[in-house]
Amino acid sequence: MVEIVAVHCNPFSGAGELESQSGASPARSGSRSMKFTVQIPLGDITPGEFQTAAAVKEMAVAMESANMDACFLTDHPAPSAAWLHANGHDALDPFTAFAFVAAATTKLMFHTNILVLPYRNPFLTAKAAATLQVLSGGRLILGAGGGYQKGEFEALGVDFTKRGALFDEALEVMRMAWAGGPVVKQGRNFNAAGNEPRPAPETPPLIWIGGGSGKAVERAARWGDGWCPFFAAPTMSQSNQDSGIQSVEQLGEKIKELHEMRAAQDKTGHFDIAIGPRKKPDYKTRDSADQYIEALNELAAVGVTWAMVEPAHPSRQGFIENVQWFGEEVIARL
Repeated sequence: MVEIVAVHCNPFSGAGELESQSGASPARSGSRSMKFTVQIPLGDITPGEFQTAAAVKEMAVAMESANMDACFLTDHPAPSAAWLHANGHDALDPFTAFAFVAAATTKLMFHTNILVLPYRNPFLTAKAAATLQVLSGGRLILGAGGGYQKGEFEALGVDFTKRGALFDEALEVMRMAWAGGPVVKQGRNFNAAGNEPRPAPETPPLIWIGGGSGKAVERAARWGDGWCPFFAAPTMSQSNQDSGIQSVEQLGEKIKELHEMRAAQDKTGHFDIAIGPRKKPDYKTRDSADQYIEALNELAAVGVTWAMVEPAHPSRQGFIENVQWFGEEVIARL
């Protein structure tokens, strides 16, 4: 049996602004060194199969029963029709959908992968995230990114060329909002002159910064509790291919660089790295599970702490069977 041994390549892997969270979040509990965040297929619009309350409950309970650590959803409020009908996908509002997941489970975490922060006023994002965090008992991981679809920015009335600055501003303002008390901040599109957002969660949501670019690494080091890059693939847009991770070796180099940046900022404590292996299991055989675990070992050796998983979902029952297989053949063996 193959056993994962996580190798932390740098002792400076802290949670920075959220030192008080160490050991408190469900994301950091348990003895298994590799955790799993699994796509729940609510972007599939097959009638009656996935986008119903009953389906969400059944799939979420199955994931929790299989000892999945978290499930994830993406964010596309108004994608272009050309993208959607070519190689795109549907996307439910993640905060609303995760409220249904939270109500059906007790320990399964939920992970936005990713929420495009520049799309929204940061106080509205902070409010939605804090509400879900409080009512779920602290189970939200806010994976955040800057976005890449120019047409979606235009539909939402946001300047695409300013997305980087808006992203940084949102990261700062959300931290301020969750800290409690009045917020004084003059933003690019708002002026908070002593406004007090509530609720102020006792344990703020974890923030994982998405993307594989150098700028994403810098943001993760400054603002994040984790980093969630992705491997480049031919089906991606050119910008995503360019910013995606090209190899495990390159990933290890970037993780080392990120930890060095955090050390320079005197940030210590736990820090998560989430990415899925390029090797996908067939959800059928022990040999496939063995190969997948070997791929997990390679990621763990460079510092990865969470694996992102996308089970095939030919139907709701097919998805549930694949989740059960993964729980028995991969998770249970770790």
